[in-house]
Amino acid sequence: MKKFNVAVVGASGNVGREMLNILEELDFPVATVYAVASSRSAGTVVEFKGGDLIVQDLATFDFSKVDIGLFSPGGSVSAKYAPIAVKAGCVVVDNTSHFRMDPDVPLVVPEVNPEAIGGYTNKGIIANPNCSTIQMVMALKPIHDAATITRVVVSTYQAVSGAGKEAMDELFEQSRSTFGTGKVVPPNKFSKEIAFNVIPQIDSFLDNGYTKEEMKMVNETKKIVDPAIRVTATTVRVPVFNGHAESVTIETKDKITPAQARTLLENFDGVEVVDDPATLSYTTPREAAGKNATFISRIREDESVENGLNMWVVSDNLRKGAALNAVQIAQTLIKDHLKN
Repeated sequence: MKKFNVAVVGASGNVGREMLNILEELDFPVATVYAVASSRSAGTVVEFKGGDLIVQDLATFDFSKVDIGLFSPGGSVSAKYAPIAVKAGCVVVDNTSHFRMDPDVPLVVPEVNPEAIGGYTNKGIIANPNCSTIQMVMALKPIHDAATITRVVVSTYQAVSGAGKEAMDELFEQSRSTFGTGKVVPPNKFSKEIAFNVIPQIDSFLDNGYTKEEMKMVNETKKIVDPAIRVTATTVRVPVFNGHAESVTIETKDKITPAQARTLLENFDGVEVVDDPATLSYTTPREAAGKNATFISRIREDESVENGLNMWVVSDNLRKGAALNAVQIAQTLIKDHLKN
């Protein structure tokens, strides 16, 4: 099997480290892996396959020796360096929001729209969707194919790891403070205190009253699944370290029963249905942490509309919501486009 040189850009961050873990776990056909990050992280060490990788400086890194770049360094950094990498001959899979709505850049969840990957030839870039969008479209796709979803109402319960290591540290320190350290830890990464609280704001507010995170879910779902689907979202940050949960309500053109939906989801790659109220079988973020599947529970009829279903959708946001999906894109890219 042909092997590929891979650069993980943003290798010192939460997602970058998870990318390295998943490259190892999935036995990705790597020849050489390069860990790359900003100058402040250059020279530090990250682990890969039991050994140490020295983090190299993105500003001076030579992408001509790389086949595939897995980028997760922040939107403005990707905006600058992804085109540089492409010009040097590297195909970029970008985890930031910068390229997602570019009409010339495919936005891909491999189980949902793998055919879109072929569009990478336009700009040499494939975009990884938002974490909350990825797990939702995993639940929507098989039902949409069978019954045509017309409307989605989603409320999210998103872990602090989605906001980075500093956000995780903030939750930890505020929680510890609550139990008697006496040290006041004011909000920094968030608009309000996150410990023992929920915050109905992720990212900044827009003129329409929605946040950027909410509109990402709206616009990305249309691009990935079907532009005709109407979507409304409320995204909420909760005091959970890792793992996003979503309450998803869908309306369909054709009638579909919970039993039919359950069967469709059970047979969809990457989805695991855990749904038995009699035994309290449903999945929480803590149970999803460290796992690759998107878990779906509490599939039931929405009795308030004619053709409606409610679902509970949970996934590890650093894995399927970011690093795993990016590596799966690269796997599909190799299988269908770069195998020669």
